[in-house]
Amino acid sequence: MNEEIREINSQIQAKRQEMEKIQKQQEVYSQSIKQKQREQASLNNQLSILGNRLVKAELDIESVETEMDRTNLEIKKVNLEISNKDKEINKEKDHLGNVLKLIYKQNRVTTLEIILLNNSLADFISQLKYLEDVNEGIGESLDTLKRYKNELKKSKLVLEDKNEELEDLKKELAEKKDTLEGEKGNKTFILAQVKGSEKEYQRLLAQAKQEQEQAAADIVSLEKSVRAKIAKMSGQELQFNDNGLIWPVPKNTITAYFHDPDYPFRYIFEHPAIDIRANQGSTIKAAASGYVARAKDAGRGYSYIMVIHGDGLSTVYGHVSGIYVGEDEYVVQGQAIGRSGGMPGTPGAGSLTTGPHLHFEVRLDGIPVNPLEYLP
Repeated sequence: MNEEIREINSQIQAKRQEMEKIQKQQEVYSQSIKQKQREQASLNNQLSILGNRLVKAELDIESVETEMDRTNLEIKKVNLEISNKDKEINKEKDHLGNVLKLIYKQNRVTTLEIILLNNSLADFISQLKYLEDVNEGIGESLDTLKRYKNELKKSKLVLEDKNEELEDLKKELAEKKDTLEGEKGNKTFILAQVKGSEKEYQRLLAQAKQEQEQAAADIVSLEKSVRAKIAKMSGQELQFNDNGLIWPVPKNTITAYFHDPDYPFRYIFEHPAIDIRANQGSTIKAAASGYVARAKDAGRGYSYIMVIHGDGLSTVYGHVSGIYVGEDEYVVQGQAIGRSGGMPGTPGAGSLTTGPHLHFEVRLDGIPVNPLEYLP
């Protein structure tokens, strides 16, 4: 069995080397993407970025699968070690049982009987010495048994950790595969839209930029006007009564972070939000109670909902495919306010969307801030 463990160790080392090789390839494609993002926006450039992102996504999957293989080997190794410890424990138990039998026999036989049962004084002394050694061996056997049991307990804890690690890797793999499908869909959609025309691609870029600039301008303007309106109506500023923000869709994979350097359209505008993966048509909940400042249905353009809260906070929910609330309406935390979207070519998605997700902004006094600093 030790030979089998050595063989598994060799396989684990091979997987680690394979991981290092994949990581180097991932870094090459990451650097290539960053380089292309710094270059002037063009159709060929964007397709190159998408192609590199596809390859990197495939490498990400290969990386996770390799890590899963390594973890499975680690689990196999720990199981063998547990089996070895079980055998050692059983062997020590048998040894201890034999020692106890001898002790029992010693206690039942008188010194006179031992003398009579031995042919000479030398035999008698040897017998006594052996029984003394047996007595001393009990303590050693108990210590050994305790040590083996502690080692077994540690091995089982390691195994539990490895199993948890494997489950996490399985979830990560599923997410990576979803990302890959999203990248493929994004590239296909862009190609279908522009049909190889640089002019058409530039028109879409300009449209996407205009949509975002218009939304940003409206949000900043509404931030001030709605708060002033609420203060005039109530005679006081809007109070923030909720216990922090909640996730507007179930907490899930973040596909783009706040001011993400890897955001595919960063050369058009800085990403002022986090993108949370959500199936098309998922229910969006108000992250906190407040007044709906904007519920814009832009048809096939960029649709979004903006809610004003107390303490200078507001939230924006972008690429929505359905809107359940109206402007000036008061909503409570957790209330369904719309449906998520983002799938290319669908209502509310806007130009050059990257796949189904919720674009979620948090603003403080009208200025975008990192939502992750406010979410639980």
